[in-house]
Amino acid sequence: MKGDVVGSANQLLQLSSNNTPPFVFIVNQLFALALAAILALVYIKYGRSISNRKEFSNNFILLSMTTMLIITIVKSSLALSLGLVGALSIVRFRTAIKEPEELSYIFISIAIGLGLGANQLITTLIGFSLITLFIIARSKFYRFQPSQLMNLTITSKSENDFDAIVKILSKTARTVNLKRISEVQDGNYSESAFSIDVNDYSDLITIRNELKETLPGATLHFLDSSGILTN
Repeated sequence: MKGDVVGSANQLLQLSSNNTPPFVFIVNQLFALALAAILALVYIKYGRSISNRKEFSNNFILLSMTTMLIITIVKSSLALSLGLVGALSIVRFRTAIKEPEELSYIFISIAIGLGLGANQLITTLIGFSLITLFIIARSKFYRFQPSQLMNLTITSKSENDFDAIVKILSKTARTVNLKRISEVQDGNYSESAFSIDVNDYSDLITIRNELKETLPGATLHFLDSSGILTN
């Protein structure tokens, strides 16, 4: 009886399903590459993150293809699946994710790899298409809004300038949301990032002029989906 249990356990730890044929694996890898590349283009054009979207999107292809490779390998073996849990416990992100949108796109990239690694091509294509259409439709909806959402990054020489910045922005913008603030003691400067809602270009010019007048040594970066205006 004991021998039967040991034998069953050994069989369970061995390959429990057939290996993925090389041709199927190559096709899935190509689909992972294509879908991740499309996701990168969608993120660059329709993303609302204030970080460098083009640079960040370069990770999508590598992340999707690597995830697919891992899932393809471990799905056929319980022993490898358990080993993966231990291996992932030592992995750490050295750079913190600063915005929730970045994390969302990382999850989409991982989902592409998971779906194709599990050989669920049709399901992955349908899910990816629906998600992409939603992102594009949401972006089009925002464009029809009468207001204009801008991302503003201000680098000033003193951390005491923060109150003055908030007052200037609150006076003209509809809404002011603080996205990030960083203070460097040794360098004696601070950097703050805001998301502001303005009616038109004239409001943007008003904010720019008042900030330059109040903070002569400050550097301003205005950013939206169409490009960057630096003063």
